Amino acid sequence: MMSHPVVESLVARSNRLGADPRTTNYAGGNTSAKGTTLDPVTGADVEVLWVKGSGGDLGTLTEKGLAVLRLDRVRALTGVYPGVEREDEMVAAFDYCLHGRGGAAPSIDTAMHALVDAAHVDHLHPDAGIALATAADGEALTREIFGETVVWVPWRRPGFQLGLDIAAIKQANPQAIGCILGGHGITAWGDTSREAEERSLRIIGAAEAFITSRSTDRHPFGPVVHPALPDGDRRARAAALAPVIRGLASTDRPQIGHFTDSDVVLDFVSRAELGRLAALGTSCPDHFLRTKVKPLVVDLPADAPLQDVVARLAELHAAYRADYQGYYDRNATPESPAIRGADPAIVLVPGVGMFSFGKDKQTARVAGEFYVNAINVMRGAEAISTYDPIDEAEKFRIEYWSLEEAKLARMPAPKPLATRVAVVTGAGSGIGRAIAERLAAEGACVVVADVNLEGAQEVATALGGPDVAVAVHADVTDEDAITEMIDAACLAFGGVDLVVNNAGLSISKPLLDTTARDWDLQHDVMARGSFLVAREAARAMIAQKLGGDIVYIASKNSLFAGPNNIAYSATKADQAHQVRLLAAELGEHGIRVNGVNPDGVVRGSGIFAGGWGAQRAATYGVPEAELGAYYAQRTLLKREVLPEHVAAAVFALTGPDLVQTTGLHIPVDSGVAAAFLR
Repeated sequence: MMSHPVVESLVARSNRLGADPRTTNYAGGNTSAKGTTLDPVTGADVEVLWVKGSGGDLGTLTEKGLAVLRLDRVRALTGVYPGVEREDEMVAAFDYCLHGRGGAAPSIDTAMHALVDAAHVDHLHPDAGIALATAADGEALTREIFGETVVWVPWRRPGFQLGLDIAAIKQANPQAIGCILGGHGITAWGDTSREAEERSLRIIGAAEAFITSRSTDRHPFGPVVHPALPDGDRRARAAALAPVIRGLASTDRPQIGHFTDSDVVLDFVSRAELGRLAALGTSCPDHFLRTKVKPLVVDLPADAPLQDVVARLAELHAAYRADYQGYYDRNATPESPAIRGADPAIVLVPGVGMFSFGKDKQTARVAGEFYVNAINVMRGAEAISTYDPIDEAEKFRIEYWSLEEAKLARMPAPKPLATRVAVVTGAGSGIGRAIAERLAAEGACVVVADVNLEGAQEVATALGGPDVAVAVHADVTDEDAITEMIDAACLAFGGVDLVVNNAGLSISKPLLDTTARDWDLQHDVMARGSFLVAREAARAMIAQKLGGDIVYIASKNSLFAGPNNIAYSATKADQAHQVRLLAAELGEHGIRVNGVNPDGVVRGSGIFAGGWGAQRAATYGVPEAELGAYYAQRTLLKREVLPEHVAAAVFALTGPDLVQTTGLHIPVDSGVAAAFLR
């Protein structure tokens, strides 16, 4: 239960506001409430402020995400405020105003909520509100729409001074219910939680209605000049471009990608004003902190030859990096943090859609969502006036803010496989599932591929859903299905970095009982299937120019001659030699190819559960339930091999330690002397 009724009301209001994308963007804006609570030291009531903490999201806010501060101490900070040139020091001062040790860290907007004389305050980033805030004549339009009930506040960077400004405006305009913050968003207040929420929604609704009323037959973005490609062609072109663009966007540091071809995006990239508006960049601080000040825009038609688009992308990327370096050099001071990278976070391709990038899938996805917000803002501003975002110098001050740098420095260190996209075949069960689980646990985004889509979906969901893993139906005997699998990886995460050829089956029969169909089936799945997967994965890796890893799950049987499994062992030997051949061929592209040779993986194995276990048990004359123990006893270590042991070997080969290793086979068999490599 909530510890205080004011907190319960605040969290409920925040969740309602945050759940509506028209009201605010992900992790954007903040809400607050003032009230009294017991001071455990004095036993008396003390007035406190509950406010959404730094980095939280309104839609998912809980009590733990609130910062709790003593109001008397926050208000007392006005007496020691050193002025706007040193206002960043005030954020550290908030720590001395906290009520107890619990709760979230106070955000930069804490002063706004504390100093405004109202019990409840909402600060939001609605698209319609920001459209008004970024209109060239936004102040006059605010008066036209709201009269004296909503006051215009000229642009000021978020901070203590903005809090003082809004508090003064509230005091000077007792009739006002809120304000429009130039270039930024809206703030509303009320005596009750319900009143504050109602006023926030009233301001947003009025701005939306005004934009709609001013919209005419003339589209704000101009006529269509680059129509969208048909669905199938568009997705195919996007899949072909994704690894190329991701490679360029990863020049400074590796990135995960996200692709969007929503109606909003396709309309924007089709219009004549795309270039002009995109060059103006975004305005709301929440937007350009995630999207950078502006996107890279491809200036070729959607149906241009693919090779021409690829060549033009390289030119545009070089120009973008030079332009961003110039932006940094023009605005940086000796105290500015070092440049964080000059690659684009957003790439717009007419007729195709938008590619967005970040340190993980969620960051990449949210960057794309923020640019959709920016598109909506530009449309609204152009409908009622002219889009006029804050200037470059102000954008730089926020992007390279010392407080933002400090926040980045507090981020946890990335996991070993962060920013890597892995495709695991046969990942719906057994060894493949264990590999997918280990790679995801180490930070990779995983494409869970299996002929059993239901099993793959179960694994992907268990791994954390689409920001971590996606499920793909993949029959590795089907060449088109493999192409679709790699395309799915490129569309989901931007490309492919790590492929595990794990899909397999086994039919155990003596030579004279082995049919041509038995032979062909096993070779189609493992030898031919692995070749096809490696080929299509290598195609994407070479396009990315980021190197990569291909791992084959072969077998002890690739080296050891056992009875009654001619087809299985022969195809495993084929896979083992593919490792050597591809390691030799793909090394020049930075692609490492290695193998794992397991043996006796009975528990959790799909192959053994599918009949292979019974056949092998019969061959060795032991009960099937004791087959794992039988295999263990014939090894040097006398220990049973489990799927997670194979997964550990895959991580060892693809993690940060064996980066100079290629062409290697690692035995995971507890020691079978006859299968020693030599």
